[in-house]
Amino acid sequence: MAGRRDGAGASGAATARRSPPTERVVQVLDHLVARPGRRFGLSELARELDLSKPTCLGILTALTDAGYLIRDPIDKTYGLGPALIVAGRAAQRGFASGPVAHRHLTALSAEFGVMCTASAVVGDRIAILDVVGGTGSGAAARVGEVYPFAPPVGLMYVLWDTDDRIDRWLGREPTLPVSVDRVRLKAVIDECRRTGYLVESLTPGGRRLYALMAGVVSHDLAPEMREMLAELVSSPGERVVLPGTLGPDGTHRVNLIAAPAFDPDGHQSLVLALHLEREVDRAEIERCGRALVAAADAITADLGGRHAS
Repeated sequence: MAGRRDGAGASGAATARRSPPTERVVQVLDHLVARPGRRFGLSELARELDLSKPTCLGILTALTDAGYLIRDPIDKTYGLGPALIVAGRAAQRGFASGPVAHRHLTALSAEFGVMCTASAVVGDRIAILDVVGGTGSGAAARVGEVYPFAPPVGLMYVLWDTDDRIDRWLGREPTLPVSVDRVRLKAVIDECRRTGYLVESLTPGGRRLYALMAGVVSHDLAPEMREMLAELVSSPGERVVLPGTLGPDGTHRVNLIAAPAFDPDGHQSLVLALHLEREVDRAEIERCGRALVAAADAITADLGGRHAS
């Protein structure tokens, strides 16, 4: 009996034992996760968390090396990194949004025989949260892959939100130097809000651009590289196909069709995409678009969301 009590006591002590170094790592992550839109310098973080600068630097360096944080090479600030997206996606499977979105993506992929993805803006990046099915060139998308959320990349993540959010996205420092055709962009916004979905056609150069931009921070690019990549890019919205302008005959090379799901505040929370990667006619575009919007609306309803007014 005494031995069992000793064992219980030892077990209780082990359960209660704490690790101050580990707690400091958690403290740094919690601080940044609670402020996803901000970046912090070493001195600022050390001061706010009451850590010594050497201790704080050691934690930041380890987390950056592991991909949980990213360090801006220009202003030497730290923010959330792509490894957290992968970890978050794994955790997400235990909550409502993961299984709900995955179920609808699986049905869409089976119906149309293509890869389907769910993605969202996480901090200042676009993150791929789920990938189902697909073969061929479009099948390279991976869960946890991230892209800069700044023009010319990211229009579909604000397209069905408020005009203010579109303006804020346009006001972000561009990833690559591009001009904005406001007349064309207005036509794209009006048409996509009318249909509920976006149809995008990418040139081979544009497809290579997305592959090159995966995981990139714009400041990491040398000026010469930025100028070279900019030659592959068109103005935001220029790659969008407007179904209302298409005739009933002929086919069009479509890369993807995308539609939004909304959160309880009426803001975009997820973007679902069918990666067609083939020539399709107007009727097929409209059939895919309707099915995608229906799936996105079902996810919105299942998650207690509502459409933006």
